[in-house]
Amino acid sequence: MVKIRFHRSRRSRVKDVLAAIGVAFGFVLACGALVAYATPARAERVKDLATFQGVRDNPLIGYGLVVGLDGTGDQTTQAPFTTQTLANMLANLGISINNTSSSSGSSSTLNNMQLKNVAAVMVTAVLPPFARPGEQIDVTVSSLANAKSIRGGTLLLTPLKGADGQVYALAQGNVAVGGAGASANGSRVQVNQLAAGRIAGGAIVERAVVSPVAQQGGLLTLTVNDMDYDTTQRIVSAVNNMFGPGTASPLDGRTIQVRGPADPASQVGFIAQIQDLNVNPATPAAKVILNARTGSIVMNQMVTLESCAVAHGNLSVVVNTQTAVSQPGAFSNGQTVATRQSQIQLKQDNGSLKLVTAGANLAEVVKALNALGATPADLMSILQAMKAAGALRADLEII
Repeated sequence: MVKIRFHRSRRSRVKDVLAAIGVAFGFVLACGALVAYATPARAERVKDLATFQGVRDNPLIGYGLVVGLDGTGDQTTQAPFTTQTLANMLANLGISINNTSSSSGSSSTLNNMQLKNVAAVMVTAVLPPFARPGEQIDVTVSSLANAKSIRGGTLLLTPLKGADGQVYALAQGNVAVGGAGASANGSRVQVNQLAAGRIAGGAIVERAVVSPVAQQGGLLTLTVNDMDYDTTQRIVSAVNNMFGPGTASPLDGRTIQVRGPADPASQVGFIAQIQDLNVNPATPAAKVILNARTGSIVMNQMVTLESCAVAHGNLSVVVNTQTAVSQPGAFSNGQTVATRQSQIQLKQDNGSLKLVTAGANLAEVVKALNALGATPADLMSILQAMKAAGALRADLEII
């Protein structure tokens, strides 16, 4: 009996220990869940939230010719600037096309030529910051006149200028077009765009652009992409925690002044360390974007709804047109006349009053709006009315 009691006592102690371990493990999991819930969901790098002033792209533009097209070029009779450009280019190469034959008295001018393999184009490119002469950049070639396609064409040497009128790059090369098409006997099939293409590495930089990032004394200016006082202050705190108090100071809700090293050789590493800092951005303000042209509606996760009632009736106009033929009698001098008869109907559906329940998160807001069964165009009017009534807790922006 003593041995049996000792065995039961030992087993009960093991159960108590296991139960205590289970309770402790559950408490740890609960604490971890609370910590995970309290911790911000994401942390972004400073390079994704802000940029340094002076580090910017510069647009370039130029006018040129694409040759070698398979009969899909400009109709020169309707695009006289194409022939004029071709004449100027040939004149620069020492070729004159305005020749008159003394024996026959006939003249051969460019205006009399029907060129189908030449197209006038606009060439655009972006000069990246700190670009040096000799580097290659991509260019976009777009038809300027009525060319059917620039597929398979070659862009002739084209100078690319900046806003100051200076030439910063020279473009030339074969145009790559992503579309395809064919036409015959009045029928035409086309996939994607044929009047524009790109040339990878098609331009060579000829002039560098000075991009001063730091001012005298190593002062740097950091600009936040989206104006937010909270996000700006968090970036300032992260920089000061990394490099010491007074390194960064906010100038306004979007601009931060950073005191960097005066030595230009040390500024690159200093900027790289700032860009790699992790910052939890502030929660954005509730906003709803309405695109009046396409009917698109986009809202962020902070949008909420208060309970309201909505009644919206649909109004539609139906126009039905039929063509009737009136024929004259036999052996008469009348003529057959085709007349069109139109019937116009105005329909308006009854708009029943529907209750829109309050939504505390984005999923509930979407569910409540879908319950209305309205089209995107009608939904835009409903959202504006909700905003005016105070039921929509968000800013409306129409683009």
